[in-house]
Amino acid sequence: MALPPQLQDALIAVDGRIATLTLNRDDVRNELTGTCLVDDIVRTAEWINSDESISVLILTGAGQAFSAGGNVKHMLQREGTFGGTAYAVQQKYRAGIQRVALALHKLEVPSIAAVNGAAIGAGFDLACLCDLRIAAAGARMGETFVNLGIIPGDGGAWLLQRVVGYQRAAELSFSGRIFDADEALAMGLVLSVTEPAYLLSTANELALKIAEKPPQALRLAKRLMKLAQRQELPDFLELCAVFQGVCHNTADHLEAVAAFLEKRAPKFQGK
Repeated sequence: MALPPQLQDALIAVDGRIATLTLNRDDVRNELTGTCLVDDIVRTAEWINSDESISVLILTGAGQAFSAGGNVKHMLQREGTFGGTAYAVQQKYRAGIQRVALALHKLEVPSIAAVNGAAIGAGFDLACLCDLRIAAAGARMGETFVNLGIIPGDGGAWLLQRVVGYQRAAELSFSGRIFDADEALAMGLVLSVTEPAYLLSTANELALKIAEKPPQALRLAKRLMKLAQRQELPDFLELCAVFQGVCHNTADHLEAVAAFLEKRAPKFQGK
């Protein structure tokens, strides 16, 4: 396993095949635009893609918030990401928050958002970028950009409708309302809601179930899930056939079949 990247505003921990990335700027509610968290998230995703010893990423926040998104004071003062001409601002979005969307969209392993607290605006979209979401009771979320007279410049309009469907995504985007974890569960946005003290253990329990699967097949399955969103069925089936040919020629496939027939636990090596 390659060493994890050096991060500035986040913490990374590795336990077996599970990497946990904790946004560690509670002083600013883990905002994304006025910190180094964008770089930290991108570096982590790139490291995982290059290191096949990792099978699952858990993403969570330290302190009271998962992520409050953008710095509203900076918006008022036209500072940082939000300062300059229209051209300058769009360049800052491309070089900033949009890199997170691209990095997590390209992440080759399943990701779990453990939403520990407020996930607002870009922070909410960050959770939606993960494959799976678990929320702590009391966590509040919202696609709130319209409340500030802006749009989700991080790709939220593309993401949210793929998570909850167009109609619900439209209602959340057009109203900008904030909702709680129980409503998020009811609309299928999160898998489960747990007490805050058990959030990470619940996320780890799910991650362990995933991480025990054959690593190569897991990464190929993730690629297929993403490709299925933009391919027609005939082209997609051709790709499935190719990926399946790869899987049938792995040692882990043979081990899985042997373990199934011998009624024992398999031992995968990522080969």
